[in-house]
Order: sequence, then C-alpha cells, then structure tokens
Amino acid sequence: MALSLRRKGPTKFEQASDGSMTLIEHVRELRNRLFWASLGIIAGLIVGFIVSQWVFHLLSGPYCALPSSYVAGECKFLVLGVADTLILRLKIALWVGLIVGAPVWLYQLWAFIAPGLHRHERKWAYVFVAIAAPLFAGGAVLAYFVVQHSLAFIMQAGVVGDTTQLEVTSYVGFVTSMILLFGVAFEFPLVLLMLNFTGVVTARKLMSWWRIVVFLSFGFAAIATPDPGPFGMTLLAFCMVVLYLLAVGVAAINDKRKGRGKEIYAGLDDDEISPITDDREPVTAGSRIETPSPVEAPEPVAKPLPLESRFDDMT
Repeated sequence: MALSLRRKGPTKFEQASDGSMTLIEHVRELRNRLFWASLGIIAGLIVGFIVSQWVFHLLSGPYCALPSSYVAGECKFLVLGVADTLILRLKIALWVGLIVGAPVWLYQLWAFIAPGLHRHERKWAYVFVAIAAPLFAGGAVLAYFVVQHSLAFIMQAGVVGDTTQLEVTSYVGFVTSMILLFGVAFEFPLVLLMLNFTGVVTARKLMSWWRIVVFLSFGFAAIATPDPGPFGMTLLAFCMVVLYLLAVGVAAINDKRKGRGKEIYAGLDDDEISPITDDREPVTAGSRIETPSPVEAPEPVAKPLPLESRFDDMT
C-alpha cells in the first residue's frame, strides 16, 4: 500500500494568506518566529565572539597606520576602564552575530509578514532585498576607505596634533558609526525606486527634484557624518547624488515599460488647465470606422409642484 506524501490540510502560510488563522494563532506564530530568530542571532554571536579579535584588528587598521599609535614598536590604544576591552569584544561579537545570523532572522521576519502581501508585492520585495544587501556593503566599504584616508587629517588638524593616542571604545564607536551611516545612506535610491514602482511618482517628477536632492545630500552628509573633515562629507554626498541619478534612470526605464506619461494629463503641471478638445482617434470596428459620438446634454428635470398642490392631490 503506497503511502501518501501529500500534506494534510493547509499550511500556516496558506492559513495566514487566506485569513483563516485566528488572533491567538498569529501570536503563537510570532512567538515561534522570534524564537528561531533569536537562535540564529545567538549562533551568530558565538561565531562573532570567536572572530572578534580579527574584526578588531581590521577596524583598528586606519589608526595603526599612524606613526603616533605605536609604543615600543606596537600599536597601542588607551583603555580607561577595567572591563572596557571585554565589553568592546562583546559589542563586536553582537555586531558580527547580527550580520552572520541575518539569513535566519530576516527569513523569520519575512515568513511572518509575507502572507499579508500580494504575489507581485512579494516578487518586488525579493528584488529590493537582494539590492539592499550589496548597497549596504558598498556603503560600509566606502566608510572604511574614508576613515583610512581622513583619520590622519582629523588628528593633525587638532590642537594636540597626531602625537596623541586614542581611547579604544570611542575609536571603534567612531568607525562603526561611519560604517552604519554610509550603509544606511546608500539605501536612499531604494526608497525612490519603491515610490516609482508603486506608482506614487514618475521618473520625470523625480528628475525635477534634482536641486533639492543635491542640497539635502550635502546637508545630510554635513550633519550626520561624524567625520569633521571635508573629505568624507563630500564623498558621501557625491555618492548619494550618483545613486539618485541611477535610480532616476531605472525609474525612467520602468515608466517606459509600463507606458506611463502617455495619459491625457501627461506634461501638465498640477495647477495647469487641461484642454477640453475632443482629440480622440476614430475607433476601427471590423471593416468600418466609427467616430466616437459626442455626449448629449441630459433632459431638464421637471419643476416640482408647490407644496399646496401636492397636499391637495394626497387628500
């Protein structure tokens, strides 16, 4: 007798999609997803604790490239607290654990919210997530490049010069803040593409904002960048403007693919009056050509009778 391998009943994904899952079942589903996501982060935390020493040497590369960081031929940091180095190692392990365990906790998050999306929305979500990861990695690499080339200028421009040593926790916090800031800033074009793909704005409208985008890019880079030198600020703003132009180009291709911009109101401003001329083309029906007939005026509504006349009719 052959055993049936077919699943009995709908899956949890199907129950959440068709709305047959109760509130308590949703809460249980969220609890299970959080549990497996926590296990993924804990596993990544263990891996991060093992490789934390290597990651610290990688982060301290720009500082160790300075001659003032060497004491007796070895790169040295200042340590102000007894437990500072242990806490710093745990922080590095947590950051690495979030990155290593990202496939697990991101999948659990996606599995919880995906049933509430349509099929085409899930398809574009896959595309945007696949683009977001390399964009964040590119921003992180650029941040490390900025720190490597601007740290000497920052220290030499101070009143003490480059003859001082840095405190280890503040230095690592500075580098990680730069990496996080550049990585998040590189996600800016994804926001524009989401607005375009959902039909909120067109590529023409996005391109009309170029002056505002350039100004906001330099303003954001000047305020948010922890690097006080002009090198990091200018490089971040320039990269954001280039990514904005690339996003506008992709949006233009998407508009052309969907046939946007050919509507009757295309090319008109929001406060511009559209013409009321009938420029519709004749419609071909079989072998004969039919011209759209104009809309006729409605018949006037009869004037209602006075109240006294209506009362007399009722009586």
